[in-house]
Amino acid sequence: MSGTRGIVGLVIFIAICFIAAGLGALFNQSSIAEWYPNLSKPSWTPPNAIFGPVWSVLYLMMAVAAWLVWRRAGLGGASVPLLLFALQLACNVAWSGLFFGLRMPGAAFIDIVILWGLIVATLITFWNVSSVAGILLTPYLAWVSFAAALNLAVWRMNA
Repeated sequence: MSGTRGIVGLVIFIAICFIAAGLGALFNQSSIAEWYPNLSKPSWTPPNAIFGPVWSVLYLMMAVAAWLVWRRAGLGGASVPLLLFALQLACNVAWSGLFFGLRMPGAAFIDIVILWGLIVATLITFWNVSSVAGILLTPYLAWVSFAAALNLAVWRMNA
């Protein structure tokens, strides 16, 4: 990839990831202030101030990982990894809609289990194209694993 085309590609992947983040945040607005504080949560729940910075770093890492795969294999050569990437990103947004928008932790847990599987599949297919891209998705998988455990605990404690 030429320098300019590569930079434009990176900007596009960053934009895609942060648009997804913004869509997810739209679901969070009223629930973060009104609903979530009143839920019973496990003692290991992080403070709300942690979530924004962590997700921002993760979305940036996801964007760079997707860009590396695109840059190495192109759209045609990386169609399966990039399709998996798009599916997990959509599932990620759906989780916010289910958990915060519809206030349905049980349905959100089903979604996050599917999301986890999609992240694993994406990580493996990314790794096969670029080990660095796979490594960049590893913290995302770890965080979603933690988020799944938290989601399950919140669901069970508030059922």
